Amino acid sequence: MRTLTTTDALAEFCAQAKSGAYVTIDTEFLRERTYYSRLCLIQIALPDDGEAVLVDPIAGGEGLSLDPLYELFRDTSVVKVFHAARQDLEIFFHEGNVFPDPLFDTQVAAMVCGFGEQVGYETLVRKIAKGSVDKSSRFTDWSRRPLSEAQQSYAIADVTHLRVIYEYLAAELKRSGRQHWVEEELGVLTDPATYVIEPENAWKRIKTRTNSGRFLAIVRELAQFREIYAQGRNVPRNRVYKDDALLELASTKPRTMQDLGKSRLLLRDARKGQIAEGILEAVGNGLDARPETFPQPDNSRDKLVVNPALADLLRVLLKAKSDSAGVAQKLIATSADLDMIAAGKREVRALSGWRDEVFGADALRLCNGEVGLAAKGAKVEVIEL
Repeated sequence: MRTLTTTDALAEFCAQAKSGAYVTIDTEFLRERTYYSRLCLIQIALPDDGEAVLVDPIAGGEGLSLDPLYELFRDTSVVKVFHAARQDLEIFFHEGNVFPDPLFDTQVAAMVCGFGEQVGYETLVRKIAKGSVDKSSRFTDWSRRPLSEAQQSYAIADVTHLRVIYEYLAAELKRSGRQHWVEEELGVLTDPATYVIEPENAWKRIKTRTNSGRFLAIVRELAQFREIYAQGRNVPRNRVYKDDALLELASTKPRTMQDLGKSRLLLRDARKGQIAEGILEAVGNGLDARPETFPQPDNSRDKLVVNPALADLLRVLLKAKSDSAGVAQKLIATSADLDMIAAGKREVRALSGWRDEVFGADALRLCNGEVGLAAKGAKVEVIEL
């Protein structure tokens, strides 16, 4: 097992990787103390029984540039294979402004191939690679050096077993003709908007129990300040102030430092200095906001007129289609999707792409009275009316 700590060594390995059909990749990172993930280790394996290496950006320091890896990411002749790639892709997007192309995510592929929703890597190793993963190093501090032999073995196993898993799933997708299903799902993972949180929209992530325009205006301003502060200083947003403290501030509307001192939930460091000043300014901006600029919550679900009998029939249809396709129900449609369809809405994810092939088209025919459902033993079948 080699550990690469120089740009030249990484470039040599990536040049070798370009001659293969694919590479498997994983990362180890820390995010407990920062807003953006800190990349601690990259694992890469070549096809078949080819070499598997560790790329150590910490030990390499300034002597290691990841540019050769990013060049490999842009080489469309080599498939880049990950498992549950979202956090890995977020790191590479923020570090190098690049997405691997083409991308293959074995978690997404496994869901499409009938392994259930958000199937774990260990499950696929056991069921497909007929192996096991030592979990003892999963929650270790990956930023500390030197890495132990156990850490290195754990890390490299994340890409060696992945080769067997990828080849099995790729063959299964080709056999079933479902490659385009996976491609649709991966479109979200390679969209920059997935990883960018605009401060002005940060309030939408906060769960509130009131739709008061003034209250939401203060929430918006407090969330925006927190996001700007956290991003600018690369600290977790909860280290600035937590959501429950934000909601308390929006309710109590402090205007002075003395008012801030009365908060039950605000962290001590947030009662002074730049954070305190930012809080008071944000509250003031929310109180001064004009009614026409108040945030508008999404109340569309509350206004739905759902036909409950039709919604129940759609649930039965979804169960039948899910069983037939061997795909988890939640991957095809959520309960919210079914309620929206039963209420006459048509801009629903379950009615587009591969989901329309599996479920959506018959769901609309059911809504229009063109088909019915019939029990045939333990199964439910769609019948023409």
